[in-house]
Amino acid sequence: MKNYLWSRYKEAKKVTKELVPSIMSNMLNPDAIFSNNEMSLSDIEIYGFDYDYTLVFYSKHLHTLIFNAARDLLINEHRYPAEIRKYDYDPNFAIRGLHYDVHRALLMKIDAFHYIQLGTVYRGLSVVPDEEVIAMYDGSHVPLEQMSDFYGKSSQGNTMKQFMDIFSLPEMTLLSCVNEYFLKNNIDYEPVHLYKDVKDSIRDVHIKGIMYRAIEADIEKYICYAEQTRAVLAKLADHGKKMFLITNSPSSFVDKGMKFIVGKDWRDLFDVVIVQAEKPNFFNDKRRPFRKVNERGVLLWDKIHKLQKGQIYKQGNLYEFLKLTGWRGSKVLYFGDHIYSDLADLTLKHGWRTGAIIPELRSEIKIMNTEKYIQTMTWLQTLTGLLEHMQVHRDPDSQMILEEWKKERKEMREMNRNFFNAQFGSIFRTDENPTYFLRRLSRFADIYMASLSCLLNYEPDYTFYPRRTPLQHELPGWSDQLCTGTFRIPFLQETVQIK
Repeated sequence: MKNYLWSRYKEAKKVTKELVPSIMSNMLNPDAIFSNNEMSLSDIEIYGFDYDYTLVFYSKHLHTLIFNAARDLLINEHRYPAEIRKYDYDPNFAIRGLHYDVHRALLMKIDAFHYIQLGTVYRGLSVVPDEEVIAMYDGSHVPLEQMSDFYGKSSQGNTMKQFMDIFSLPEMTLLSCVNEYFLKNNIDYEPVHLYKDVKDSIRDVHIKGIMYRAIEADIEKYICYAEQTRAVLAKLADHGKKMFLITNSPSSFVDKGMKFIVGKDWRDLFDVVIVQAEKPNFFNDKRRPFRKVNERGVLLWDKIHKLQKGQIYKQGNLYEFLKLTGWRGSKVLYFGDHIYSDLADLTLKHGWRTGAIIPELRSEIKIMNTEKYIQTMTWLQTLTGLLEHMQVHRDPDSQMILEEWKKERKEMREMNRNFFNAQFGSIFRTDENPTYFLRRLSRFADIYMASLSCLLNYEPDYTFYPRRTPLQHELPGWSDQLCTGTFRIPFLQETVQIK
């Protein structure tokens, strides 16, 4: 039996090695648009956009700015120890979509089924042993009542906060650094207070204008200039599409940024411009009326009967927006980077089509296209299939070999995680399942892409068709005809008598 199992192992490894070149001949396109739901651009008459990380992208310097400014606010206004200044922003620590246990001060990755991915739970800057995590949570499952509310916030007794915003990367890192300082110095502290203080400090970096002033003072340092943004807008305008902008950012900030990336005439491309919208409240609160903003940024008191081209509006709400524009239903496509604040209400309540901008997608696809990644993942899937089929052999020698394979599989999973992020891995997958982030992305976004520039690769009447992925109960009947690569392993047709 030992010889039999190892011969199967070697045969599977040989087949895997032979498969890699054919897999590498079909690389993923980092500039592609991916579809969760069938949608034809020929049906889209109106295009809407968020501003930050949708129309405009920021350099790596911005997160360092936010981290440093919030850290200084903690020290100067919340009386935190000045020694936390020794911690600098690490752009490689956190990824988007993580959950934070407010009461236990733990940062972690959770999958689509509410299971914690062991090995990705961090207290401060140190990983928490799996045994301790399982003891704290009585397993690795987080009950629904402990999860965050609909918008990822920790409220009404929920203990988990999900960080879905790209701007939240420095917030997660700052939380972890301050936690680390307190732990290293044996300082007794209340985790709930720390969470609130860091959250308030990050908020104040925005509200007090610290971030906005810094970017406006040195636009070339913080904004990644790209002619493709203007090219996308110009292409849509040339095809007679209406366009609007709804952002939470202030008027002067948006104006200077858009002049830099699009040009002084940027407003001519938009039929409606709304700033400081306070999304997601904008999509739900029917009470706040629109206000005009003049060239000096002063709010006017006029009653708004029509949303005029070339004019900037503040506040308002979507219900008034729909009434004044008549832009309803599936003829509207809105793009944003925040799955909850930008997209969720639009697709669930208003029937708009939605496009998610996921900048991390491009870098992850480039990693997935490397030979090392393809070799690792192909063998990992093959080895998993080998374990599944050979587990029926219950004799001691066979079980010892299977344990060796399990150990190898675990090591390869850790290697796979390190391809993306040493602490947390990919934002889209855990070891076994899609992440909670991907679950929400799949639910609230019709299409998703790395940047708006991906639209330049498609004609304005292009139809996006989601790939039909076989369901688990469909795989046995389809495997020979449709499944190639790692599913076509040598023992697939083999029937083993279970003893």
